[in-house]
Amino acid sequence: MKKVFVSLLVLVLASNALMAQQSDPVLMKINGKNIPLSEFEYIYNKNNSNNVVDKKSLDEYVDLFVNFKLKVEEAITQGLDTTQSFKSELGMYRNQLAEQYLNDSKALDKLVEEAYSRKTEEVEVRHILFRIPETGTSADTLQVYNKALAIWKRAQKEDFESLAREVSEDPSVAQNGGYVGWISTMRTPYSFENMAYSTPVGKVSKPVRTFIGYHIIKVEGKRQSQGEVKVSHILLMNDRQHPENNVSVKQRTDSIYQRILAGDDFGELAVKLSQDPGSARQNGELPWFGSGQMIPEFENAAFALRNKGDVSQPVESQFGWHIIKLIDKKPVGSFDDLKASLEGQIKQNERNKMTGDSFAENLKKEYNFTQEPNYLADFLKLSDNYAPSDSMFAVEARKMNLPMFSFGGQQFTQKDFADYLLSGARTFRGVRSDFIQDNYKEFVNSRLVAYEQTQLDRKYPDFHNLMQEYHDGILLFEVMNNEVWEKATKDTEGLKRYFEANKAEYAWAKPHYKGHIIHAKDKATMKAAQKIVKRALQDSISTYLNKRLNDSIQYVKVEKGLWVEGENPVIDFRIFKKGTYTPSKEYPFYFVAGKMLKTLPEEYSDVRGIVTANYQDYLEKEWIAGLRKKYPVTIDEKVLKTVKKN
Repeated sequence: MKKVFVSLLVLVLASNALMAQQSDPVLMKINGKNIPLSEFEYIYNKNNSNNVVDKKSLDEYVDLFVNFKLKVEEAITQGLDTTQSFKSELGMYRNQLAEQYLNDSKALDKLVEEAYSRKTEEVEVRHILFRIPETGTSADTLQVYNKALAIWKRAQKEDFESLAREVSEDPSVAQNGGYVGWISTMRTPYSFENMAYSTPVGKVSKPVRTFIGYHIIKVEGKRQSQGEVKVSHILLMNDRQHPENNVSVKQRTDSIYQRILAGDDFGELAVKLSQDPGSARQNGELPWFGSGQMIPEFENAAFALRNKGDVSQPVESQFGWHIIKLIDKKPVGSFDDLKASLEGQIKQNERNKMTGDSFAENLKKEYNFTQEPNYLADFLKLSDNYAPSDSMFAVEARKMNLPMFSFGGQQFTQKDFADYLLSGARTFRGVRSDFIQDNYKEFVNSRLVAYEQTQLDRKYPDFHNLMQEYHDGILLFEVMNNEVWEKATKDTEGLKRYFEANKAEYAWAKPHYKGHIIHAKDKATMKAAQKIVKRALQDSISTYLNKRLNDSIQYVKVEKGLWVEGENPVIDFRIFKKGTYTPSKEYPFYFVAGKMLKTLPEEYSDVRGIVTANYQDYLEKEWIAGLRKKYPVTIDEKVLKTVKKN
């Protein structure tokens, strides 16, 4: 029976291999390496699309493609694909490209739609907070939850504000009675927001957990969003240490308010008198804000202003007294207008973990993720005895090595998780059991995503093709730079030989004047310069003049060039006898020195740019000819006939 099974397995594998060959046959071999049809079709169609002007025939493109792959093969032979710079650059491209394949776009879309829906509605809330000890155990968490649950039962019958003042552990409860104000999306922790939006008006929610502790939420009201406002303000701060002085703070605020009503400039007063240093420098201006972003007293007064330029009466907050001026108002934008912004915010807050969790859940199904029944029990038990920052926790954790989970033919043990948990990147804070569970989820997700990265080439042809294009493109640039571009610019002897052999190709339609224009501050300097020019070599004129005549003062200015008529007013006037030229007051004396070249350049440097480009073309052709001899190339003509044109 075993032999039959093995025979069937071999047959299935052989059948799969044959199907793969048929679906993506080998088009050509270069130096014995297979180039599949799909790779050629991808590059061919990409470079011969409807928006490309210079389309190539199939035969022409095959020739170009072979040259391209020969250069890449030479780069590999030279070991350019083993350098750290190549690996780093290709790795950077891969990580950037992989991002779009390593997320759950549907989950992100749902979160964006939810956020926009909530952005159009605002919820007025109060809360009671029960804090969990900073390094609490699971028993501590349960104790706080039970305490919150008991208060929730009382809140069904008792006055919520009074109850908040009695039991809430929010330090601001004495001032606000648990009043948070109007909130909108992404103004509070996601779990708090969910509970606030799902609780009916007038009702009290069951305890909901955030990173701080447990909250009981009472929803006071709901309304359509007020949008956003932009205001300026002037702040005079109360004296918290000496409250008796606050009467004078109010009096000074009233005085400033009267000056504004009398016509004094609001911005100038803000700069001079406001005690909010951040906004005072900007004439009192604050950024745009919506509900839940400012303290309630300030926010209510700002949104109560109706018309641009309206100024509020003095408003007191926990910070002091404010005078607020309305600059502008705007409603909530359309979904299309806000979609990109909401996506960006989601990716920067705790919601981003939800999209990651959703993506990981999909991978678990795909790769047959299995988890041991008591996968975390030992770690949770250990955390009840030792905080994860305790050295004894590390000692005991590293003794564990039972299996925890497996997928895709890989198994991960307690030791793997302990190494992850105790790495320097993870600093313990918060509730112990939460720290263990959160890190375990991150560990599982990170291993799933890492495995998925290794499967991207297999699963997504577009990804594979683009990565191959990046790979070959980086190598092509490096090898072309070494063998052609940089080589041509440094090979002065080669440039000279090429120029002399092809000099007639660089004939001019118009004569050129080659030489120098020398501008002098005075006549004596000009005469000295003329003597130097007569004795100096052409290539050394600028150096000699600057060295001998210029010190801390620039007595001469030198222009070197190759000019045709119409390019320089001095040359036009003195050499081509056209137009006029008036010297500058700073350099009133000048003369020219050089020669006329009627039809041909004198040396390769006269036409360096075009000669270098042509020499590069020559080197490339010679190089390709050598590569075609060095590396054998075979093309399957039958497969070539099956190329699909998009």
